[in-house]
Amino acid sequence: MANHKSSIKRIRQTEVKNERNRYQHKTARNVVKKLRESTEKAAAAVLFIEAASMLDKLAKRNIIHKNKASNLKSSLALHVNSLK
Repeated sequence: MANHKSSIKRIRQTEVKNERNRYQHKTARNVVKKLRESTEKAAAAVLFIEAASMLDKLAKRNIIHKNKASNLKSSLALHVNSLK
């Protein structure tokens, strides 16, 4: 266990940040999954905008790598464009 006040505080901060990052990452994964399961182009286009925004935010905050976000957005765009 930590002995310094500052290290105790950092442990508390890290727990909060980890929980927030986990929640945001899981939420984005659920939106991506819902988008991949969608079959309507109009609904998928709306979901794509939301998913792209979430992925960009995750990449900006270093929760996921920027290239991973880019690859996911690219594959999702291909999926949306393939719908009729």
